[in-house]
Amino acid sequence: MGAIKHDIALRFVKALDVVLMTVPFALAWLLYYAGRTWSPFYFKGDWAVIGLFLFLYAVFGKVYDAFLVSLNQMFEAVYSQSLAALFSDSVMYVVGWLLTKRLPNPVPLLAAFFCQIVLAMIWFRLANRWYFRVFPPKKSAVIYDMRNGLERLVEEYGLARKFDIRITLGAEECLRGISVLDGMDTVFLSGIHSHDRNIILKYCIEKGIEAYVIPRIGDTIMSGAKQMHMFHLPMLRTGRYSPSPGYMAVKRLVDIVLSLAAVIVLSPAWLITAVAVKAEDGGDIFYRQRRLTKDGKEFDVLKFRSMKMDAEEDGVARLSTGENDERLTRTGKIIRKVRLDELPQLFCILQGNMSIVGPRPERPEIAQVYEKEMPEFKLRLQAKAGLTGYAQVYGKYNTTPYDKLQMDLMYIAHPSLVEDFRIMLATVKILFLPESTEGVSGEQINALTGQEIAVSGEEEARPCCIRERK
Repeated sequence: MGAIKHDIALRFVKALDVVLMTVPFALAWLLYYAGRTWSPFYFKGDWAVIGLFLFLYAVFGKVYDAFLVSLNQMFEAVYSQSLAALFSDSVMYVVGWLLTKRLPNPVPLLAAFFCQIVLAMIWFRLANRWYFRVFPPKKSAVIYDMRNGLERLVEEYGLARKFDIRITLGAEECLRGISVLDGMDTVFLSGIHSHDRNIILKYCIEKGIEAYVIPRIGDTIMSGAKQMHMFHLPMLRTGRYSPSPGYMAVKRLVDIVLSLAAVIVLSPAWLITAVAVKAEDGGDIFYRQRRLTKDGKEFDVLKFRSMKMDAEEDGVARLSTGENDERLTRTGKIIRKVRLDELPQLFCILQGNMSIVGPRPERPEIAQVYEKEMPEFKLRLQAKAGLTGYAQVYGKYNTTPYDKLQMDLMYIAHPSLVEDFRIMLATVKILFLPESTEGVSGEQINALTGQEIAVSGEEEARPCCIRERK
């Protein structure tokens, strides 16, 4: 019953945010834009427009995780809500353009957007204080097997106010005295083998304890299993990535249309970037590198050059350590921050070697190193490589390859156009977040195999994973 009250109260608070963010737009529409439509719009029409904004903001807010009162920090919450409001306002500006048959004055809408930012700050501050005053931290336990340290992440991400970690135990120790979980509200299961995990999960369900499970590769694959019945028995059917022909045809059409549109719309940015790269040191404008796409096919990925021409003069490829990498040019640091170096990959999409959404393409040499420790790494090659993907949106630039593999497999397990468009929209959120361009340390680079790993000078900074060791 407590969980029901928690969910109802939280939904009300989130709905309040949607209403609050709609008020500035409603005022701008009713006081300025409504009277300038090409024909009388009347009362119901005005409320239909306002209702459309409310719907759009709710959708964009969901995509950008704008309503996570207890999980977000102030900056992330306001940033997410501002982004949702900006997209909603932009769509409504186009609607206003259609209804007035001329470009409307954007000033009232810009004023409304400023008010929305202020309201987002006020709402989150009050909602966050309310939540933690009404709902005390959950008594929590962390049970691990091969993957320790989750309690440190709770502290690092500012979630100690939501989860009060009281117990940290290895799986074997927990199973010897599973009653130690009695009285816990939440249990985190980190990297535990399925047999042991299932015993703990059943006990949690029996005792009404909420469980968060960090999956293993097999769990992620099974998440996409199709439910069916055979021999009068329930079954789960899994297989290789094989989406419907209709989905693949529409996905390819979307790739072509959006890529062509982006090339045309962003042509000024292409020109400025090309001139800047050439002017700095007179070197090549573009950089080519062999990468892997669907079924292990190799292709040349194309980028604007962001490093010095002699970044690999000794023939040794190396991981980037981020914006402080000495091999980066001044122009390179700028274009990497705003992802302009990735623009030429639009041609790879038009050629059919990449898609807009999919697992990021890896170098053959690096894939071989990862596969020695993680044979499952090749499973990400079931789908065509992408310009952006699930791992890029929900991971960080230096998230471990094992965890990025998990995220890529989650995407592969659930192919859908809705998910593709959601990832496209969510990609906008990470473009200007500094954590998405972090480099890696030497310790991270060698964490997987215990040996030095070389990656090209233009390679994305991906550390080796904190492997689930036996």
